[in-house]
Amino acid sequence: MEAFKRSLIIISLLLTNLRSIASSPDNHRYDVGDHVPLFVNKVGPLNNPSETYQYYELPFCRPDPVIQKKESLGEVMSGDRLASALYKLNFRENKVAETLCHKKLEGDDVAKFRDAVSNDFYFQMYYDDLPFWGFVGKIEDYSWTLEDKSPKYFLFKHVQFDVLYNGNHVIEVHAIGDPNRVVDITEDVVIDVEFTYSVNWNTTPAAFDSRMDRYSRASSLPIHQKIHWFSFINSFITITLLIGLLALLFMRRLKNDLRTRFSTGDNEEDDKEVGWKYIHGDVFRYPRNKTLFCAVMGMGTQLLTLVCCLFLLVCLGILYPYNRGTICTALVILYSLTSVVAGYTTASFHCQIAETGWERSVLLAGIMYTGPLFVIGSILNVVAVSYGATAALPFGTIMVIILIYTFLTIPLLVLGGLIGYLFRSEFQSPCATKRYPREIPPLAWYRKTPCQMFLGGFLPFSAIVLELQHLYVSLWGYRIFTLPSILFFMFIVLILLTAILSVGLTYIQLSVEDHQWWWRYVPLQFSMHNVNAHEYAH
Repeated sequence: MEAFKRSLIIISLLLTNLRSIASSPDNHRYDVGDHVPLFVNKVGPLNNPSETYQYYELPFCRPDPVIQKKESLGEVMSGDRLASALYKLNFRENKVAETLCHKKLEGDDVAKFRDAVSNDFYFQMYYDDLPFWGFVGKIEDYSWTLEDKSPKYFLFKHVQFDVLYNGNHVIEVHAIGDPNRVVDITEDVVIDVEFTYSVNWNTTPAAFDSRMDRYSRASSLPIHQKIHWFSFINSFITITLLIGLLALLFMRRLKNDLRTRFSTGDNEEDDKEVGWKYIHGDVFRYPRNKTLFCAVMGMGTQLLTLVCCLFLLVCLGILYPYNRGTICTALVILYSLTSVVAGYTTASFHCQIAETGWERSVLLAGIMYTGPLFVIGSILNVVAVSYGATAALPFGTIMVIILIYTFLTIPLLVLGGLIGYLFRSEFQSPCATKRYPREIPPLAWYRKTPCQMFLGGFLPFSAIVLELQHLYVSLWGYRIFTLPSILFFMFIVLILLTAILSVGLTYIQLSVEDHQWWWRYVPLQFSMHNVNAHEYAH
C-alpha cells in the first residue's frame, strides 16, 4: 500500500512537471488560468514616434517594487524599457471592471496627465511578446458652443483588453480606453481616481505561426502594392535608358576607333590620339593622399558587406518586424565581424599602390565611420538624457559597446589588415606611366565634380525615391516595412545604377583629357551611396 502511494505521488509529480514544460512563456503555450507575462514599455506623443519615455514617467498605477525586465543590447538601443505591471491577464480568464488601484492624483500628477493628453500620448505594452498600443486620454473641443470655448481634457480610467486565442496560444491583443469612463483633468486639482480594467477572451481561427502578420497588413494593401509596382517599373525604365545611353556612347567611340584602325589612308589626322587615348600615360598615376583613399575603399566595402549580411539574415527569417532589439544587435555584431573585410580591403589595396604605410590606412579605416558616429551619437545621447527619453543609452550599455569595439572590432580589423598585407599583390598597369603629369585642359561647368556629383546622386534617387519614402516612414513613423524582397530588389537597382553611372561618368571625364579620376570617383560614389545605402543598413 505504501509503495502504491509513493508511485501515485511520483506519477503526479511527473505529470505536474510535464504540464509545466508543455505550458510556459518560453514556448507560448498556456493552460486555462496560467499566468501570461505582460510588461509595460513606454509612452510618447503620436506625432513623434522617436520621442518616447518610460511608462511610469506618467503617474500610472505601479507595483511596489517595479521590476525592470532584463533586456538585451539591441532592446536597450531600440529604446525599449520593459517593466512589470499590476494588470493580471491570466489565460482565458474574463474579467469585468477589475480594480487596478485607487490613486490620489495631486496637482502635479494631473498636470502631467493633461500635458500627455494634449500631445496625444499613447502607451505601449507587450503581452506574450505581442506589442499593442492604447491612448492615455481624449480631448473634447467645445469651441462651437457659446458657453465655453476652452477644450476639456479627460483621462481614461478604464482599459478594455480584447484578447484572441487559438487552442493554447495567444494570437492577438488590443487595448482600448473606455470613452464613457473618464475623469476630467482640465484643472490642477486633487482627484481620487479608481483605475479599472476588463479582459475579454475570444477564439480565432488564425494560426500561431501567423500571429505577427497583422502588423504587416498595411504594407500589403492594394494601394501600397500599386506604389511598389510603380516603383519597380520606374526603376526598370531608368536602368534600361542608362544602359542604352552607355551602350550608344561606347559603340560610337568604338566605331570611330575601328574605322581609324582599318583605314587604308596615310592621313596623320587618323593616327592622332585624341580624348581618353591621349592620356594613357597618366590615367594610372597613383592618387594623392593614398592612406585616406585606401581607408575610404575599405570602409565602403565593409558597409556593403554589412548590408548584404542583413539581407541574408532577413531571408533566413532571423530578422522580422517587432523582434525586439534584434536589428540593433545584428548591426553591432555584424559591423564588428565585417571589420575584417575593411582591414583586408584597405591593406591589400594600399600595398598595390604603396610599399609602406598600410598600418595607418587600416587604423584610419577603423575610425572613419565609428569616429563621426560616436561624436553624433554622444551629442544625441546628451540631448536624450536631458529630456529623460528612452532613446538615451545607459552608461552600462555604452561601456558594453566600447568593450565590443575594443576587444572584437579592432582585433578583427588588424587581422584583416595582416591578411591583406601577407597576400598582397603588385599592381600592374597595362601601360607605363609618364614621369611628369600632363596638364589638364580647362573644363566646362557641367564636366566638373559638383555637376557630376549631382547627376550621380539624382539618377539613383529618382529610381528608388518611392521605396525610400516607405523606408523612411518605417524608420521614423509607425508603418512597418515588411517587404524585404522589394527592398532587396531596390538595393540591386541601386548597385546597378551606381556601376553604370560610375563607368559612364568616368569615361566622360577621361574623354576630356582629365586623368585625375581617382578622388573624383570617391565623392561620386559617396553621392550615390549616400542616397540609400546608409538607410538600408538601418
